Amino acid sequence: MTTREATEQDLNTLLEFEQGIVTTERPFNITLIDGEIHYYDLLHLIQSPDASVIVAVENNEIVGSGYALIKQTEKDYYNFNSFAYLGFMYVKPEYRGRGINKLVLDELIRWARSRGISEIRLDVYDQNEAAVKAYEKAGFEPLLLTMRLK
Repeated sequence: MTTREATEQDLNTLLEFEQGIVTTERPFNITLIDGEIHYYDLLHLIQSPDASVIVAVENNEIVGSGYALIKQTEKDYYNFNSFAYLGFMYVKPEYRGRGINKLVLDELIRWARSRGISEIRLDVYDQNEAAVKAYEKAGFEPLLLTMRLK
C-alpha cells in the first residue's frame, strides 16, 4: 500500500468516492437532499497550493482518499492563525479495516506540519461510531458538538 498526491487524472475515481461518502452519511443527516451531492471542489483542491489531496493505492487501484486544506481562523481569540481542515476521508468498503484511513491521515498530518500548521481539525457525525473511533485512534479528540432543532 502506498500513498501519493492525487492528480487530475484521478478525478473520476474521486468523484465516485465523494458519492460513497454521501451514501455513508445519509443515515446520519436526514436534511441532505435526494440525488447526487457534491461536497467538494475536488479539482480546485488538487490544484491548490494550500491543499493536499492524498490517495491510497494498492496494485495500481485507488482504494482510499482524503484532503487537508489550510484555512485561516475566523476568530481573533485563538492561539493559532491558521489550521488544517481534513475531509474527504474515504476507503472503498472491501478495503476497510486494513489501516488505510490511518495511512492517509498520517500523510495529511505530515503535510500540514511541514507547512508549520499545528492545529488540525475535521468534522464527523457523532453517530458515525466507526469513523469517530478511527479518528480517536489516530489521536483526535472531540471539541464541539453541533446540535439542531427541527
